[in-house]
Amino acid sequence: MSTRALERVAQLDFWSSHVKPEPLCGGITNTNFVVDDQGERFVVRVGDDIPIHGIMRFNEIAAARAAHAAGISPEIVHSADGIFIMRHIDGQTFTEQNVREQQNLESIIQLIQRCHTEIPKHFQGPALVFWPFHVVRNYIHTARKGNSRMIDLMPRFLDINEEIEKTVGEIKLVFGHNDLLAANFIDDGKRLWLLDWDYAGYTAALFDLANLSTNNDLAPEQENWILEIYYQQPAKDNLRHRFAALKCVSLLRETLWSIVSEIHSTLDFDYVNYTKKNLSRFENAYKAFRQMC
Repeated sequence: MSTRALERVAQLDFWSSHVKPEPLCGGITNTNFVVDDQGERFVVRVGDDIPIHGIMRFNEIAAARAAHAAGISPEIVHSADGIFIMRHIDGQTFTEQNVREQQNLESIIQLIQRCHTEIPKHFQGPALVFWPFHVVRNYIHTARKGNSRMIDLMPRFLDINEEIEKTVGEIKLVFGHNDLLAANFIDDGKRLWLLDWDYAGYTAALFDLANLSTNNDLAPEQENWILEIYYQQPAKDNLRHRFAALKCVSLLRETLWSIVSEIHSTLDFDYVNYTKKNLSRFENAYKAFRQMC
């Protein structure tokens, strides 16, 4: 936890009383606090732009505001330089096991569909595009410049990235969340919320579905189910093949995110082990993709 960040949060002129921010664990691109202000609870996110990861706070805040207007995410009540405050949601933060439960998965797919179709109706100002193949290429350039310990893998990663981008082909843009980790879903007992819009931007709908699967280890039958429910038709071979390609780039992107973070991040996080875990998962996904060709 950053003492400076805590002091900044405590001294915000938004509060109506003296507050004692409590650190909230879990963030690896932000420092987060829970604040009780005369009986009202808020979450405060502190973080500057991280261009190396494509995180621009103006976009995150605009996306979060649009997501609230669309009924997907909690209200943003204040924003300042590198800080924004949203209302606290009292509920259960999901685990991967929670995501895989059928009842929850049904609610999640509905939430993703609303994200894709409703947020653009409310988004104000310039918006980013999240094209995962560009993200991968950019990470590879960054890893090379930073003399990554895994620099010898970069030419192969570039070739694979080009191969699977060709497989995906043309897409229809939707507004995606692009970081569908289990911990970004909260169930308050009445409804489901989706948080953390760091990587939000226009993308392929199929990428969000692939990202949901790779982040939460969905079974093959669950993958077929989400494709059929989202697209309202049987999942044909071409769709499953493109889905498999986007699973690969989702895992390659996560691997490279960690490789780059090994070089540049100052947060206390075991990036080396995270790289190892995601590289193994990527290799398995790529092998499965190649078997479909």
